Amino acid sequence: MAQAVVIGAGPAGLMAAGELAAAGHDVLMAEAKPSIARKFLMAGKSGLNLTKDEPLETLLQSYGEAADWLRPMISDFHAAGVQDWARDLGQELFTGSTGRVFPTVMKASPLLRAWLRRLEGAGVQIRTRWRWLGWDNDALVFETVDGMQSLTSDVTVLALGGASWARLGSDGQWAETLQQKGVALAPFAPANSALSVDWSTHMTPHFGAALKSVRWMAGELDSRGEATISATGLEGGGLYSLTPALRAGADLFVDLVPDLDHVTLHSRLAAKKSKATLSQWLKKSLRLPPQKVALFHEMVKGNAMPQAQWSGVLKRLPIRHAGLRPMDEAISTAGGVRRAALDDGLMLTAMPGVFCAGEMLDWEAPTGGYLLTACLATGKWAGRGAVDWLRAG
Repeated sequence: MAQAVVIGAGPAGLMAAGELAAAGHDVLMAEAKPSIARKFLMAGKSGLNLTKDEPLETLLQSYGEAADWLRPMISDFHAAGVQDWARDLGQELFTGSTGRVFPTVMKASPLLRAWLRRLEGAGVQIRTRWRWLGWDNDALVFETVDGMQSLTSDVTVLALGGASWARLGSDGQWAETLQQKGVALAPFAPANSALSVDWSTHMTPHFGAALKSVRWMAGELDSRGEATISATGLEGGGLYSLTPALRAGADLFVDLVPDLDHVTLHSRLAAKKSKATLSQWLKKSLRLPPQKVALFHEMVKGNAMPQAQWSGVLKRLPIRHAGLRPMDEAISTAGGVRRAALDDGLMLTAMPGVFCAGEMLDWEAPTGGYLLTACLATGKWAGRGAVDWLRAG
């Protein structure tokens, strides 16, 4: 018997456990992997972007259709709240020129260690290598290194992640269990995903090169951010925010010279020496780096292009690709537990006393601090809802 059980020891689960413990409840946290917060630690390898320091209304715009649903949760724990929380755990922070907030040490592990010390000091018990298998009547069933374990609890918080990066713990296998309980789910789909491109051999020398100072466009979305040419395609923050449009089948275009308008391009084209080739004009007049020139030729190869069209194609170069990379490679996923399946406190209406939080909810957001902010906020909100449930019981 446990008063409160939190399943999934990522950011959302840890926040929920903290809320329950702070309210004086006994908390057992179960994690399927040998160690906790693996995806959180992986994010820390690139600096751990905690949040985006911008006004609430601006922040909420990045959650698209889910903004209205997430509004009360993120309003309660927005960018300033995330920073105050991290500083309270002894972390020094800095804000970059784009508003992204990072720990000064540019690592996740010091923050995680301080967080765990606080939770353990509050009495939270953490069990690793405990894989949740579902329910047996009212009991939670776990596969552990010591055999099968069953627990009954007064309240349960599920923070099981999405369906990408399965090796770090987010495998989405919980979906079938909840569907069998009558919980409405949206199908999983890749979010913040790289693109597959079948490159010709001419692109090989440019693998690993970054495309900087570009503007990407797909459907009604656009993004001014860089991407990297990889052996399998294109990846990077500049593309990730366009995933919803690309997933819906929108064509992708890139402006290779976003700081030059059409008038300037036409004047430079008019000043071109008559014998200068397209490649010479791109390199010498526009001073494009080799990777941009290579991408331009890769995408227009085989198409005879009159000189009058050069500038227009530069501003809107179609990117021929083979679709999004496999979902398990995506940074995050769309889909999961639908809003309609939950009450305002994130409790499943089909299963009173069971709450959900984090990436297993049906929302998505671009990288840049938005993902982690919402995971923390929904975890805190679900934990608080569980506290209210226990108090009412």
